[in-house]
Amino acid sequence: MPAWASKPVLSAALLLALAAGGARAQVADLVSKTHFRVCADPANLPMSNDKGEGYENQLAELFADQLGLPVQYTWFPMATGFIRNTLRANKCDVVMGYAQGNELVQNTNHYMTSAFALVVPADGPLADVETLSDPRLQGLSIGVIAGSPPATHMARNGLIGKARAYNLTVDRRVESPALDMLDDLDRGATDAAVLWGPIAGPLAKQSHPALKVIPLLKEELPPRLFFRITMGVRPGEKVWEHKLNSLIRRNQDGINAILTEAGVPLVNDMGDALLGAGQ
Repeated sequence: MPAWASKPVLSAALLLALAAGGARAQVADLVSKTHFRVCADPANLPMSNDKGEGYENQLAELFADQLGLPVQYTWFPMATGFIRNTLRANKCDVVMGYAQGNELVQNTNHYMTSAFALVVPADGPLADVETLSDPRLQGLSIGVIAGSPPATHMARNGLIGKARAYNLTVDRRVESPALDMLDDLDRGATDAAVLWGPIAGPLAKQSHPALKVIPLLKEELPPRLFFRITMGVRPGEKVWEHKLNSLIRRNQDGINAILTEAGVPLVNDMGDALLGAGQ
C-alpha cells in the first residue's frame, strides 16, 4: 500500500480519538473540584438525613476527608425521579448507596454486601429461625415490604395469606414503612418482619433493642436476598469512578467500622455467611 493511502485512515482515527478524549473531559468536568457533592434523601434514616445522622452521612464525611474537600448535599426524596433530579441534573456527583447493576447509574466497586433479614422478638420462640421455610412461621402474621424480593420466598412458603404489606416507594418525610413495621412487631401486632438488613439492623439497635435481626443467608432458591452495595456516579465518568474505587479499596476497614457500629449486618460477597465468620 502506498504511504499516502494510510493518511485518511490515520486522520479519521486521530479525529475519533480526539473526539472521544474531548467527550471524556467534558464528562469529567461535571465533577466538582471544590466540594464532595452528595445526592441524598433528607429523611432516610438510618442511611441519611439532613442533620447528618445516618451512616451514609458518615461515609460521605470519610470520603470527603480523604479527598480534602467539604461535603455538599443536594437533597431529594429517594423515590421516583431521585436520580433524574439530582445526579443526572448535575447538581451532585455521587449517590452514597446504590445496588450493584442498577442501570440508572454507573456503579463503583461495591463497598459492602448485606442481606434481607428476619426480625423477631429476641426472647421469643422464633429467635433461632434462619429460613423462611421454617415450619414455625406457618400461620403467623409477618410484615414485609410489598414487591421486595423476600415476598416471593414468602409466597413460595405459604406465608403471604396473613402477611402485612408495607409500601415500597414513599416520601420518607411523611411516611416510614420500616419504622412502622418494627413498631408493629414490637407491640405485638405482627409476629415477625422481613426487612433489608442495612435498615433493620441499625433501627433495631437504635430504638428496638428487644428485637433480633437474623440475616437470611440460607435461602437457596431465587430471587437472591443478598446485594452488593456501591456508590453511583453518572454514566461515562470513568475517571471519577476509578478515584472512588481507589478510595474504597484503601479505606475498606474504616468503611466496615462505620457500618458495623451503625448495626448493619455485613456478609461475604457470596451472601452465605456473616463477614468474618469463622476467621
